[in-house]
Amino acid sequence: MDQARTTISKIFNGEPRSYTRFNLTQNMEGDNSHVEMKLSSDMDDEVEANGVGENTNQHNHPYYPSKLNQRSPKTVCGYVIGILFLFVIGYLIGYLSNRSTDKTEIKSDCPVFNEIAPVKAEAVYSLDWSDLRALLKKKLTTDNINSNLKEFSSASHQAGSTGDEALANKIMGKFKTFGMSTWTDEHYVNIHEPGSSNNQVLFRGNVVGTTEGYLAYSAIKTVQGAALYAHYGRAEDFRRLQERNVDINGKVVLVRAGLLSFAEKVANAASLNASAVLIYPDPVNYNIKEDTALFGHVHLGTGDPYTPGFPSFNHTQFPPAQSSGLPSIPAQTITIRQATEIMSKLGGRTSTDGWSDGMLRDTMYKLGDDGDNITVEVKNVLIQKKIHNVFGVIKGYTDTDRYMVIGAQRDAWGPGYARSTVGTSLVVELARTVTDMIKNDGFKPKRSIIFASWSAGEFGSVGATEWLEGYLTSLNLKMFSYVSLDEVISGFDTFKAAASPLLYELLESTMKQVSSPVDATKSLHEQFAGSNWEKSVMEPMGLSHSAYPFQTFSGIPSLSFRFASSTKSYPFGTIEDTDQNLERYTSYNTLKLAKTAGEVVGLVTLRLVHDHLLKLNVAKYTSVIRNYVSQIRSKVESRQMSGRLPSTVTMQWLLSAQGSYDRAASALVSAIRNSDLDDMEQCRIINNRIMRVEGSFLSPYVSPRESLFRHILLGSGSHTLAALVDHLEAIKGGLESADIDQFKNQFALATWTIQGCANALAGEVWDIDNEI
Repeated sequence: MDQARTTISKIFNGEPRSYTRFNLTQNMEGDNSHVEMKLSSDMDDEVEANGVGENTNQHNHPYYPSKLNQRSPKTVCGYVIGILFLFVIGYLIGYLSNRSTDKTEIKSDCPVFNEIAPVKAEAVYSLDWSDLRALLKKKLTTDNINSNLKEFSSASHQAGSTGDEALANKIMGKFKTFGMSTWTDEHYVNIHEPGSSNNQVLFRGNVVGTTEGYLAYSAIKTVQGAALYAHYGRAEDFRRLQERNVDINGKVVLVRAGLLSFAEKVANAASLNASAVLIYPDPVNYNIKEDTALFGHVHLGTGDPYTPGFPSFNHTQFPPAQSSGLPSIPAQTITIRQATEIMSKLGGRTSTDGWSDGMLRDTMYKLGDDGDNITVEVKNVLIQKKIHNVFGVIKGYTDTDRYMVIGAQRDAWGPGYARSTVGTSLVVELARTVTDMIKNDGFKPKRSIIFASWSAGEFGSVGATEWLEGYLTSLNLKMFSYVSLDEVISGFDTFKAAASPLLYELLESTMKQVSSPVDATKSLHEQFAGSNWEKSVMEPMGLSHSAYPFQTFSGIPSLSFRFASSTKSYPFGTIEDTDQNLERYTSYNTLKLAKTAGEVVGLVTLRLVHDHLLKLNVAKYTSVIRNYVSQIRSKVESRQMSGRLPSTVTMQWLLSAQGSYDRAASALVSAIRNSDLDDMEQCRIINNRIMRVEGSFLSPYVSPRESLFRHILLGSGSHTLAALVDHLEAIKGGLESADIDQFKNQFALATWTIQGCANALAGEVWDIDNEI
């Protein structure tokens, strides 16, 4: 071999010690094609010695015939034999090496998705849909869910506590065990805790029972006023009181828990100048002990109310600001026993029809009179807590930078078994199931999946909202969906969901593919959908849904669903939220329901990360916009006929914007029908257009500090189409709040928001319909 090497080197008149060095460097664009070749100094010397330089004489160069002709035939023959010998040896080495590689099995504890970092939009082999469905059903097991429930169950894990941190570490450990990339997000948030002494309620000068519960973010003060019973504290309840000429100003309002959030009840009362609000669980709605305390919050918003619109990172410069959703009046929860002591002694008029259906002992549910004086003392303390959100990611194989998030809150005031333990257990089990499918079954998701565990959910999705505020700019460009697993099980005989209209079609098809936990011979759709599945299953998404800030603040299509009881409200926010109670509420079917809920989320997730095109139906918003426009048009024409609205207010531009969205949605559907769905780049372009829709419904004309939920169709505030309808109602009644100039301004801004969404959906600027 040495002889052959020497022979070959002599062909080039050099020594065998000369080598060529290759430096393979990656450029800034991520392209590995650039190769830099550098010759050693020895080779440089040899080149110069062989006459290749600035003064090279070609006749002295070894490649020229004049030089070769001087070689003897014997020497040339030796060269040829040496070359053939090297070729044969190289071929044998390569062949044996290839056989050895084929027989060697590469073993690794890391999942495949950590070893592959695709950078090109090329087709990736994956399992077909029927295989994925079968694998999910097989691998998502009740045994694993039950193990998680036991491991993550905790008697005390309030936000920012050692119990909360211990759970976070457990979840992080699980994600790492699955081979996922993990990280945490740290925030310093302001929350309320009870003071050194309990809050108090006095009725006619006497302390009423023991007040252990509290409402975070209540105004901290002591007030007094006459009692007034106002049913559930809904806007329509207060309207009925006003119709009966009941004065609400300065009253301490008593309302039942249920039907809407605590924050909305307090906001409704505060808007009519009530002095305080007491909230109690009526036995007609709650099957709990008489002395069980309620916990909650009354911030009409989500996130840290003292850093509105921006994240509570430690390095953030906090300005002296607070959310407009903080109440100006005190609010407090009371027990069934305390409510009975007050309500049974109220005087005054008999309550409105339907308001006396409660089950407090010896109570006539009267409205109260001026002699029924109540004093409310709220002594909560505002403190700062450090909280952690925990994340694990499964990276996609083609569109790695496009991702969805599956999340659940981790904290709770008490045991929080249904509030947080069930959701957390399902997040971990789904992460295990999908990573197992990737490692052992060849599943290759096209897009990434993030699994999230949020802290401070009990205070109004604080951890989740702070994360959204911190990364809003990138999230609404790359995140295409959020699925919440909070409060997913609280009963068994009803199935309710709240979602972006973009996800309706996907949810319905998923319900048809998942068996009912109540009757295995039927699908979820057959069991719960009835003749009109949207009417039977879907409900508006509101503040009580933890997916609400994702949907209405960040413009990310979101889904939240739950199995619930049709008769009694589950005791969320109490110490009775335990595993034993949940079993009773589910007729001992908790594990079956949990597996079914996991299958729903799993199939929705697999569909969104497996298919070439995102399963988000942009045409569904057409009917939502048309419905609002129809209501507004009818009321505008009616008010103009009565002379309450000037004729200068025209529907032309709003109708034109509606038409633009209709045409853009139809054009996209047509483009999909005529596209090659095996063309990854074409699919990515279409998906980008689909992803712009939800975020484009966020009004660009309002500040997140003043109105966090900027979605004009699903959010809240004067910028929404629902607010325009309400404004026109106020004009009908001649109320002072009906400022016509303000209406015209909001009317114009809403019109242009819809037109902007249509433009975004249309695609490139040369495809935009700008007839408006």
